Amino acid sequence: MKILSKIPGPFLVFFGACALSFGGLIVKSFEGSTLWQILFWRSLFFTGVIIIFLFFNYKGNIFGAIVKSGIPGLVGGIILSIGFASYVFAMYETTVANTNFIIQTQALFLAIFGYVFLKEKISKLTLTCIVLAVAGIIVMLGNSLTTGQMTGNLVAFIMPISFAILILIVRKYPKVDMIPLQLVAGIFATLIGLFMSPSIFVSSNDVLLGFMAGFFQVGLGFIFITIGARSTPSAFVGIIMLTEAVLGPFWAWMFANENAPLSVLIGGAVVITAVVIQFLSPLLIKKFAK
Repeated sequence: MKILSKIPGPFLVFFGACALSFGGLIVKSFEGSTLWQILFWRSLFFTGVIIIFLFFNYKGNIFGAIVKSGIPGLVGGIILSIGFASYVFAMYETTVANTNFIIQTQALFLAIFGYVFLKEKISKLTLTCIVLAVAGIIVMLGNSLTTGQMTGNLVAFIMPISFAILILIVRKYPKVDMIPLQLVAGIFATLIGLFMSPSIFVSSNDVLLGFMAGFFQVGLGFIFITIGARSTPSAFVGIIMLTEAVLGPFWAWMFANENAPLSVLIGGAVVITAVVIQFLSPLLIKKFAK
């Protein structure tokens, strides 16, 4: 695992974002599995890769690593597991483009929650970005006339909200290690899939897809981002993470023949523009202050 620490942080974040971008394509490629079966197998293999990582990183003392993360790690893990479940549900019910663009609103939710819970001030520029993002989302959702797709879009918002809450917990408790927290998330997400699904037995093809999703797409994706973010400025991480929003719909278009409507692309572009401005706002404020 020391090899990863030698790779520049921005590259790790980029590799992680690229890995996460395949999530929609993989979910759409399952043959006959229900969304809860997909969640179970995806989360099961995700839990496996996290256990392997913790085993080498903590020299086998996995339980100790979880205990050390304490209540913040437990709560953060449960919240992240809910985000995992909402991600699979959204990808199952709506388009990859809609889900990926909605996920990018996490930076704006973070600004709002920071103001409410951490008393962090919201600048006029940030407020403008929030209004701009809302406008983009309205354009996107205006195309979702069917009940199922609208439900998927609304559930997709749970992912950025859960991520924003997770970051707030990390800010409140900066010594909490994110990797044990991810193990808690994987376990709870697996249990959600297990109890919500009448059967966990699926085809060998879907088990393989579950392995690809859990081990490589989510598992390595989150590990790369977690390690890379330690040495990468948060604003830069946010910009790099937009790679997921761009590549996700591209993979779905290339390999799953999913064409996003023009309104979704326009609305998504507005959302991404708002997020980019939000991440660059510290630099813009300094520039105009001079």
